[in-house]
Amino acid sequence: MFKNVVLSDGTLNEQEILKSEPIYQGMNGRFVERFYLTPTRSYIFKPLTHFSQSGKEVWIHEHVLQEFPAVYPKIMAHSTSDVPERNWIILEDLGSIKHVFEEKLIMGLVKLVSAWHSLSNSKLQNAGFKGPKPYIEEISASLSCNKQEVMSTDWGLDLPQSVINTVLNQIECYTFHEKKVISHGDLHVGNYGYAGNKIVVLDWEHAHFNSPYWDLYHLLDISHPDFPKNINIELRKLAIEFYLEESNSSAESAHRDTFYQGYLLFAAAFSIWMLLLIKEDLKREEARWSHEQLNRQLQETKSSLRQCAKELERINLNNKVVIQ
Repeated sequence: MFKNVVLSDGTLNEQEILKSEPIYQGMNGRFVERFYLTPTRSYIFKPLTHFSQSGKEVWIHEHVLQEFPAVYPKIMAHSTSDVPERNWIILEDLGSIKHVFEEKLIMGLVKLVSAWHSLSNSKLQNAGFKGPKPYIEEISASLSCNKQEVMSTDWGLDLPQSVINTVLNQIECYTFHEKKVISHGDLHVGNYGYAGNKIVVLDWEHAHFNSPYWDLYHLLDISHPDFPKNINIELRKLAIEFYLEESNSSAESAHRDTFYQGYLLFAAAFSIWMLLLIKEDLKREEARWSHEQLNRQLQETKSSLRQCAKELERINLNNKVVIQ
């Protein structure tokens, strides 16, 4: 069906298709496109230009996603080449995706996340794949190495500096969740949404084994320049509690509290690390995103950090925990 649809240089063959339209521009600078073979039959063309990406998404589909509910687009065809620019995949077209951040969708996604976290997959575990960002242990170590600089930075959080210092001290001393689970890897708003009334999850090329907190943080708290969102304390706590219920991990109150506190520390550490990255992006003359987008992302990340710090302060006071 797709013979001759893609040229040898890895671009769509305009002579073989009815029309095409760009959907979004990837980090590689090339566009993911919807193309039509007939007026009613369309597919998604996704160019792959990084060696780290080449073949990985196809591998994930063949060895991991077969066990999952059908919430992802199927790969219809693909190529593999030693030349990065010539690699591509063609996916089924699920239609227009509505990317939103709302409670109903979030709770549906939490249910799905809990389900795939419960699966085991030795092939993925042994593949050694990593996510697009450092592990939380690396982030925590980086914050620890730069502790004085981080502590002396005015984050504009409308919180006493002592609260942030306490959070940093807790992060430094904390041992994060040792359990590793199948993680989507990049579960921000742009990679999930509604196709009609159906929840869909896109772009699985970053799937790997990681902490349960990884997917939850990307779903709930990570900010993205292209997809504005707002999280609040109530929704975050509700989502974590629902995750534990779906994971059959909520029998003991102490476990729920420990998991929630661990998530807050994970989110706080990741958010501080994100703030440092965003500030560096704002200094660049030729950033991928506009200053308006980056400043909005900065404010969203500050808001998440502020909320997590306040919750940690409340927990510390309730437990009468004093960390020097």
